[in-house]
Amino acid sequence: MEESIIEDLIVHDREKLLDQLMDNYGQSLLQLAYSYVRNREVAEDLTQEVFVKCYQRLDQYQRKSSLKTWLWRIAINHCKDYLKSWHHNHIVISEEQAKQTPSREKEVENQVIQRYEDQQLAKAVMSLPDTYREVIYLYYFEELSIKEVSYLIGMNQNTIKTRLKRAKEILKDCLEV
Repeated sequence: MEESIIEDLIVHDREKLLDQLMDNYGQSLLQLAYSYVRNREVAEDLTQEVFVKCYQRLDQYQRKSSLKTWLWRIAINHCKDYLKSWHHNHIVISEEQAKQTPSREKEVENQVIQRYEDQQLAKAVMSLPDTYREVIYLYYFEELSIKEVSYLIGMNQNTIKTRLKRAKEILKDCLEV
């Protein structure tokens, strides 16, 4: 915008100037705010607050820089102030933590589900024929390599691999039902 138009709008039609600033710079300011806070909703709020500050302080614009530069300075300072604020340091972080960490109730539920699944798996493994059960136990539960299992059982490594494959297929069928 031309400086003469800006001068006229500051004096006579601040609302029109604000509308033009929002149209011209709204998206860019939103992206700027987002780069500081990394949260879309907060960035939108901060952008609105920046435009309110701009409207309230238009008479303080000293024309030492372009209106865009002045607006950017307000936005940057506002974002930095927000990041230092009590609200950001206590409320926003707590909300993010709540989203990231499951509630205690959810943890207990997950533990119960995991315990049930572990019991079902153990029951299915125990129902396998001995030839399959021993390779599954040694390989998965004792975490031995195929070479070590082969040595312990006294069988070829390819036989161990075949038994593991067949045992997993049987377990899959048992656990899907």
